[in-house]
Amino acid sequence: MTRSATFAMTAIGLAVTAPVAMAEPVAYEFDKDHTTIIASWDHLGFSRQGIEFTDYDGNLMLDMEAPENSSIEVTFNLADGGFWVGTSGDDSFENHLSSGDLLDVEAFPTATFTATSFETEDGKTGTMTGDLTLKGETHPVTLDVTLNKAGEMRGTTKAGFSATGTMMRSDWGVDYAVPGVSDELQLMIETELVMVADEAGE
Repeated sequence: MTRSATFAMTAIGLAVTAPVAMAEPVAYEFDKDHTTIIASWDHLGFSRQGIEFTDYDGNLMLDMEAPENSSIEVTFNLADGGFWVGTSGDDSFENHLSSGDLLDVEAFPTATFTATSFETEDGKTGTMTGDLTLKGETHPVTLDVTLNKAGEMRGTTKAGFSATGTMMRSDWGVDYAVPGVSDELQLMIETELVMVADEAGE
């Protein structure tokens, strides 16, 4: 092998084995003043009803350039008023939702969602699949996700997303009143996330 060929092979070997500088996922947190998480169902054909989840926290590590490197874990507190049903002061429906017929929050006070994959072709729209654990059962849920906008706002870095999906509640053992009240739940998430490093901004 000639000296030039040897040099070329050595250079290629160094290029392959040298560490590549890559951007790291960045921590974000929910802007809860601008986040809505709703599950809705068909009520006996008369209307669509739903609940809004209001008590939640997440570990959100986002890589905007390579979404597949992102990680998302969200915990929902279902006890102590962790969701809102808009019952105008009547707690009977909320109490029923919390009971063993449905969410059984005394035995299972939290639910968790852990993302397992992200797929996108254009960096703006795609799917996020994750494992939802509810009432001791874990099953996958897939959401269609749109990045609405990312940029600076009043000294912070924000990203706004819309996501929709469906789940069959009976898969998690929440099958009270099926099929009169629909088994399928429609999921809707509208959220704004703030880069944690920018918390000091206004």
